[in-house]
Amino acid sequence: MIITLKNELLSIQVSTTGAELQAITTTDGTEYLWDGDPAYWGNRAANLFPYVGRLFEKAYLLEGQRYELGIHGFLRFAETLPRQVSDTRVYLETESTDETLAQYPFPFRAGVDYRLEGRTLHIAYRVINTGSKTMYFGLGGHPGFRVPLEDGLAFEDYELYFEQPARRLLISDACLMTDESQPFSLSGGRLPLRHDLFDHDAIILDNPGRMVTLRSPKGKRGITLRHPAMPYLGLWHKPHTAAPFVCLEPWLSLPGREGVVEDLALQPGLAHLEPGQTYENPWSIEVLK
Repeated sequence: MIITLKNELLSIQVSTTGAELQAITTTDGTEYLWDGDPAYWGNRAANLFPYVGRLFEKAYLLEGQRYELGIHGFLRFAETLPRQVSDTRVYLETESTDETLAQYPFPFRAGVDYRLEGRTLHIAYRVINTGSKTMYFGLGGHPGFRVPLEDGLAFEDYELYFEQPARRLLISDACLMTDESQPFSLSGGRLPLRHDLFDHDAIILDNPGRMVTLRSPKGKRGITLRHPAMPYLGLWHKPHTAAPFVCLEPWLSLPGREGVVEDLALQPGLAHLEPGQTYENPWSIEVLK
């Protein structure tokens, strides 16, 4: 099912499958979100839970037991129920099932809250530990944005603007974390886009500030993504293609390490949530016009 929210400036569409954004559209009909063309990437704005990225051998350990979990976890496939629905807000929520417990042995409720305010879409992740043990999880967003956003402009006309310099965390050929990092080169706080930037898959940045702006000096349209409680930012489009989009991915945590079957209770960066407690993490997308 698709749910539409609307105010005087924006309209958004959200699918109950994965609570995934399907569209961010201004009143003049301009679409900002990637359209999910499967020739490049069939998703649009996947929500990542209970893990971000890949695990070595697609598995992890917990209390001495081995569990298998696919890339980015399972929220993106889950059917969510709409709650607290109004013209400008919806909260969508899912909960653990026998199928999720076989992959991830924690009872939970998890949801995504969407709220329109002017030109900004406020998003908040919410996780509730409904079990009796400390819960460990990763979390993140994976929205893709159309590039170019205006007729007459090209992908290479766009730039990303950052608040501060960052370090790039290097990944293996299997897209797993290594122990290596390097300074991430910026010119005046900006990164001009090129398709070959993504030929080694995702660019993962450690603490690049808490906001990033996508726009072209030749145009007017763009977006600013704010992620105040997410320390990492992934940049991605499908490698070795001229894909007409870029993903700006705020992450709470990192993928697994190359050659290491992670112990979920020991992996740095994962959230720890006690029984009966609720975790929330807000971020936002502002449309520039």
